[in-house]
Amino acid sequence: MAAWARAVRGLLLDVSGVLYDSGGEGGGVPIAGSVEAVRRIKASGLKLRFCTNETQATREQFVKKLQGLGFDISVAEVTAPAPAACRILKERNLRPHLLVHNDLVPEFAEIDKTNPNCVVIGDAAENFSYANLNEAFRLLIGMEKPVLISLGRGRYYKETDGLKLDVGAYMKALEYACDIQAEVVGKPAKMFFESALAEMGVPPQQAIMIGDDIVNDVGGAQRCGMRALQVRTGKYR
Repeated sequence: MAAWARAVRGLLLDVSGVLYDSGGEGGGVPIAGSVEAVRRIKASGLKLRFCTNETQATREQFVKKLQGLGFDISVAEVTAPAPAACRILKERNLRPHLLVHNDLVPEFAEIDKTNPNCVVIGDAAENFSYANLNEAFRLLIGMEKPVLISLGRGRYYKETDGLKLDVGAYMKALEYACDIQAEVVGKPAKMFFESALAEMGVPPQQAIMIGDDIVNDVGGAQRCGMRALQVRTGKYR
């Protein structure tokens, strides 16, 4: 075994495309061997964080779904974009206009959303209508110093019925229309990975990121000083 492998103390696991494929009536299906893999990782004594750009549900809803699929997971083990975005909003006294999935809105319950001075965009799915995108555009273009915060910048992801456009495509549309650059909170932002590492108490040199996205999972982790592995499931296919 290589010396670097013996030094590994923590694993960061992407979820969608690595542990399960979302979609369908049950909310998704586990990828073969993934439930047992999580069980074995925990039994090994390695520290573990589930690092997801999931923005179609609160962490509580997301974890409940994964538990129903057989995974040993708790809310405290999940690093996700929405809580990080809320911290930024509070620190900078920002009041967001939300272009997100309806099920994610409760994550922003304690945030002042009156008279918005920024836009937060997530994987809004059916809420990505022309009218909703145009409303976000009008708000941004009317601001003296427009602020666009994106809960990720993925191009697409895989569900049980095929590939789906992700938030990055819509983020880029607003960037182009408003001639601005979004602040990305989720993967592949360095801050996202640093937050997960801090929560585990493991330095980047002693952690491995495992994901299906070569840019957001693997590339993002490597830029943070970690090693990373790409699985051959999810969007890899």
